[in-house]
Amino acid sequence: MRILVAGGTGLVGSAVIEMGIQAGVELVGVGRRATGKLAEEVVTNLIDFPALPAAETAICTLGTTIRAAGSRDAFRAVDYGAVMAFAAAARSAGTSHFIVVTAVGANPQSSVFYSSVKGQVERDLSDLGFTRLDIVRPGLLLGRRAARRPIESLLQTLAPVTDSLMLGAWRRYRSVNARDLAHYLLALTSRSAPGVFAHHFDDIQASD
Repeated sequence: MRILVAGGTGLVGSAVIEMGIQAGVELVGVGRRATGKLAEEVVTNLIDFPALPAAETAICTLGTTIRAAGSRDAFRAVDYGAVMAFAAAARSAGTSHFIVVTAVGANPQSSVFYSSVKGQVERDLSDLGFTRLDIVRPGLLLGRRAARRPIESLLQTLAPVTDSLMLGAWRRYRSVNARDLAHYLLALTSRSAPGVFAHHFDDIQASD
């Protein structure tokens, strides 16, 4: 099986690539810059995608923050625009199974800008005609990023305490280790039942 991976230089994407290589999976990297770890990589501006290699499955880990992007428009250009452009290019290349990382609380009608953008991309991905669409909604991601994010670092420090307070329906908001998430994304590539599926904290942890 050949898998397209978008966002391979980020926290989750780099873990997906590392684990995929170890498992002997054929991966094709897609992003603004090459990872230098794969035999086949497509470098793109994330706006005008070239024709992508044929692949059965695509994993999208593209994402940023409003702070890192610099503005709401710049954030939306990545978390909506780039995700949708990658999905459309993958669909044109014959991909039938698309796996995307969004965020817990994603809702196109949310009054929270971040959550509304995540919800809108989920909604619109459903209209692209993939045989199977897996939407993975983690909470706070744990792991060391290349770029410094002070607020996120503080939240990671507090995560053991805040996670213990999230019970019942709030469990889905618990933090997730980036490597656990990467492991789950790769596990999803083996699922073939058609439809649209949403996955949260307990699903990700159950894959251990």
